[in-house]
Amino acid sequence: MRDFHPPRLILVASLSVAFCPAPAPAFAAAQFTSYSRNSRNILEGNWQSCREADGRYSERVYDHRVNGVPKFEVHMGPAREFAIFAGVQDEHREHDSASNLLTPYRLTGDGNLAQHEWKIPSLDLVFTATLAGGSRSDCESWYILLAPLNKPSH
Repeated sequence: MRDFHPPRLILVASLSVAFCPAPAPAFAAAQFTSYSRNSRNILEGNWQSCREADGRYSERVYDHRVNGVPKFEVHMGPAREFAIFAGVQDEHREHDSASNLLTPYRLTGDGNLAQHEWKIPSLDLVFTATLAGGSRSDCESWYILLAPLNKPSH
């Protein structure tokens, strides 16, 4: 996964969190905690987009490659925005572009309740984002599940 933050800041923040038993600083880079109940899932876990010092929310991009071949990229954040694009590129893509396979790309909710499931037949994917409880006032916390659309039956 990649963040859109200066590399030095990420390195310093990562090393600070990894080697310091004290709580993390008030700002937090885009975070994804991976866990999976099913090995067929491509991406499953908790995604957190936090407000940075400049007031903007963080974003993380997951590049999916199969045997080294780039297949697609998943954008999580900022805040309640999500995007999936066919192929992988280094330049950032705008979430409101026609090449974003997720519509709507920005989720709204009722208070702290928000969830959406997108089916992307062209990539054989199903992507679900559910606003998770326990979000801090300066962070959006989401449960993310990206899986094959056509799971084989056993």
